[in-house]
This record gives sequence, structure tokens and C-alpha cells, in this order.
Amino acid sequence: MARGKQRLKVSVQRAGDWPGLPRRSQVRTWARAAAAAATGRGGQITVRFVDSAEGSRLNRDYRARDYATNVLSFPYQQQPLLSGDLVLCAPVVAREATAQGKSLEAHYAHLIVHGVLHLQGHDHEAGEMEAREMEDHERRILAALGYPDPYRDEQ
Repeated sequence: MARGKQRLKVSVQRAGDWPGLPRRSQVRTWARAAAAAATGRGGQITVRFVDSAEGSRLNRDYRARDYATNVLSFPYQQQPLLSGDLVLCAPVVAREATAQGKSLEAHYAHLIVHGVLHLQGHDHEAGEMEAREMEDHERRILAALGYPDPYRDEQ
């Protein structure tokens, strides 16, 4: 590790045991790749895998949307170090991967990269240009990790 460069610490929590959950080492690799590609900053994030009930509750309480979504990002600090939480709803992610014809691993990789970019301030809901920039960033990170373009069927 280069002098002065700090590593992103990634904690992984599992509120259940669902088929196809990524290994902790995979989660750390994907999160660190997204953080390094964008800023190179270190910090601390927690990635938590939850069921639909917890996912719905968090989405309702923090976004006023009464349903479970694939990933929620809770940024706490962006400078000088990155700090935040990602929450992935395992049943939603599995359902989406099947419906979209993607491997579960590739879909988890995409959503973790996507979430870490949100933690760093990227926002695809801020406008068409911002969405395009964020998607392009995701494509580059995922390609470097050996995953296909997650938006290939949506173009």
C-alpha cells in the first residue's frame, strides 16, 4: 500500500442465510474497487444483507417508500474518509437477477459498486447526465472486475 493511502475497511453483516450470498472477500473486493476507482480514499463502510421485512422498513422509514428495494445507501461522511452503510435486500436481489437473466454474483457486484458510488455522492436520480455518468462509472469498475455491462439489456 502506498504511503499515505488508506484502505477502505468493509464490515459485512448477514441478517439471514440466503442462497447465493457473496463471500465476505467478494463484498470487500467490490466495495474497495468502487471506492478506489472514484477517490482512492480509505474509510469504513458496512454492508448488510437483510430480508424483505427489514428492507421495507428501512425504505419506508428513510425514503418514505413502502416496499423493499435492492440496495439502500446511507452515507455518513465523504471527506476526508468515506463512511457509510449499504443495505441489500437478498430476496429482491435474487428476484431481480432471475428476472433480468443475470448471474446472482454479477448482480450483487453491480449493486455493491452502485451503492458505494452513492456513498461517495453520485446520484443517478439528479438528472439524465448524472445517471449516464454514474452508469458509465459502474461499467468501467465492473469491467475491471471481470463482470459484464449491467445495463446491456436496457440500452
